Amino acid sequence: MLSKKKKADYKDAKAGGNRPSQAAEKPSKKQGIKLLPFYIAFFISIALYLVFSGYEYLSIILGLLSFIFLVLIIGLELEQSVREEGSKKVVIEIFGTIIVVAVIWLALMYGLNTRYPINVVPSCSMLPYLHRGDIIAISGISNIKQIKAPMVNVTKSEIGYIMSQGYPDSLSCVAYKYSGTQLEVSQYYEEGWAIGLYKEGSSGDEILNNTSGYPISYNCGVRSIRYNNGTEGEEAYLESIRINNKTIKGDANNSVVVYQTEPSDLFYKEGDSFIVHRAYAILNQSGNYYILTKGDNNPGLDMQYDNYPPNSSEVEGKVVGVAPYLGYLKLLISGKFTAPAGCNSTIIHSWES
Repeated sequence: MLSKKKKADYKDAKAGGNRPSQAAEKPSKKQGIKLLPFYIAFFISIALYLVFSGYEYLSIILGLLSFIFLVLIIGLELEQSVREEGSKKVVIEIFGTIIVVAVIWLALMYGLNTRYPINVVPSCSMLPYLHRGDIIAISGISNIKQIKAPMVNVTKSEIGYIMSQGYPDSLSCVAYKYSGTQLEVSQYYEEGWAIGLYKEGSSGDEILNNTSGYPISYNCGVRSIRYNNGTEGEEAYLESIRINNKTIKGDANNSVVVYQTEPSDLFYKEGDSFIVHRAYAILNQSGNYYILTKGDNNPGLDMQYDNYPPNSSEVEGKVVGVAPYLGYLKLLISGKFTAPAGCNSTIIHSWES
């Protein structure tokens, strides 16, 4: 016959055998929340990085911190999955994910008719339409009519001059003044300064009239800019171009294209193999098409800053969709922590007023 104490112990043992013990539950709870602080820290660091992206050293620190948290989260998630499911299952899941992503990518390539259907905006040259870190969807171009921009017919000699080694001749719109015989040049306009075309050449630098150039004539003016701190200023800006008696101005309705840079281009030398800018005009030389492009937040055409206009065959496509800021993870993984020049201000365009 069992004593009262033994009966109680027996009942407790039976009850414990019918349901999971509290001791068995605690480890799973800890496993479920141990990554939460890392996720919180990651999202806080990302938010701070976006807020302080205009501060060079602070953005480097916050970007690097976000990258470290991201690596830690991935590593800890993998470690936890291996512990709970086994390494074999985790490897199978990873390969399965890679296959699914590859299939989706190939489907997008086929559906959008381009090698690069998805890309990330790396700079602020297209503000305010596109922001750094935006993911863009790109649709391929099979016909030049798919690119919306004014078209101008040019001769073989004209396009040959434009594409020759002596061109582009860096005719950029600038503000300038003379202090005695010393020429001072700036992109930013202040009272007492003049506006002109700045030509940098092997024989020396010179200022041309504010409307000059061949075969493309550039008309320079002044445009207001708004800084991130809310203040405003002014800078020298390309108002329009004229070619073969046709005047062309920038238009927000023109297509935004993605094109491949050449090794001789300044953009390429700065590490940009692809550029996302708006089409300004199309030059038609007997069925050979060249696209003049410009960033909405840049003061001049790409070709005014040592970049050759892309042939239509070098255009990967045009932007057909935007997902704001979701591409920042790629920028962080690529080590692009600091915001490039031009991210501290936005040009106020006439089409915005």
